[in-house]
Amino acid sequence: MNVNVVWATPHLQDVVTIELAPGATIADAVRCSGFIAQYGLDPATLRFARHGVRAAADACLADGDRVEITRALRVDPKVARVRRARVKAPGPRALQAGPDSLK
Repeated sequence: MNVNVVWATPHLQDVVTIELAPGATIADAVRCSGFIAQYGLDPATLRFARHGVRAAADACLADGDRVEITRALRVDPKVARVRRARVKAPGPRALQAGPDSLK
């Protein structure tokens, strides 16, 4: 069976098609892709998805599957949003609206 394995960062996207035996797992596909050695990835911090849906490393693959190698989040998305909101300057509407505009 043929499977696509994808590694992407903001600066690059690498896709490789590999041939695996039936019953192969996501871990098998990632190991055969060579991306861990090529990009110096730490296997302990990697997560995986199959067609964009999170999957375990021991999940079995089917012919034509697309395996995405993902990284663990560095910052909780909620925390990042709060930080961006603090930095963002208020827009013109925020400056014009006064306490009476809420009524």
